[in-house]
Amino acid sequence: MIDRMELSAKALLLREKYGEDSSSPVNIFSMVSSKDNLTIVFYPMGKNISGMCLKNEPSNIIAINSSMTLGRQRFSMAHELYHLEYDDNMRSICGVQIGSGNETEKKADIFASYFIMPSVAVQRLKQSGSVSIEDVIWLEQTYGMSHQATLIRLKEEKAITDGQFRNWQTTSVSKLAKSLGYDSKLYQPSPEDEQYKTLGRYIAQANLALEEGLISDGKYEELMLDAYRPDLVYGDDGGYIND
Repeated sequence: MIDRMELSAKALLLREKYGEDSSSPVNIFSMVSSKDNLTIVFYPMGKNISGMCLKNEPSNIIAINSSMTLGRQRFSMAHELYHLEYDDNMRSICGVQIGSGNETEKKADIFASYFIMPSVAVQRLKQSGSVSIEDVIWLEQTYGMSHQATLIRLKEEKAITDGQFRNWQTTSVSKLAKSLGYDSKLYQPSPEDEQYKTLGRYIAQANLALEEGLISDGKYEELMLDAYRPDLVYGDDGGYIND
């Protein structure tokens, strides 16, 4: 049986480890980019894979499917953090359906939900009374979690009914969010020209090698282009994946 309280506690501990508090929204991509032994790769991986984690100290790699919505990319990043921090397996490849797969995958999904959206946020919403679709959109916009992951979380914590869950799954959420004054980018994939990106250790190590004269300018440029970072070669800061 999966212990949800334990996973919530682990999510809070990891937030603390990264210098985050227990209740605020997190800028997850910026947060993990500062981790010394982690490289993050954004790459369009099709419809069947949301992300993967490869552990190989001292350099670990997390890959995120950038053809998915921004909200799902953020959720996938938190999911892969569970594998990185708490899974003994050296490699994980994760599907797209939340709550599917083996017990470890289910734990990673629950952990991700708690990491992105701490329990206090859901409890406050429940205490406010009957939950509307506008409340759901406010919550997912505030914490940057995908619509599907938010609905699953609210259903599991009995903040919404099964009927609301089914009805709101088919809501044109992007259109409704815009009508409420929100930016709809949470519900959209990265633009095609921004779907390739590398952050973290790989970039930092290449820059260090260049500064110490261990590689030539030409080799550095080759490494950056291989990492989908033409902005660091040509001085173009376009195409950066924002959290």
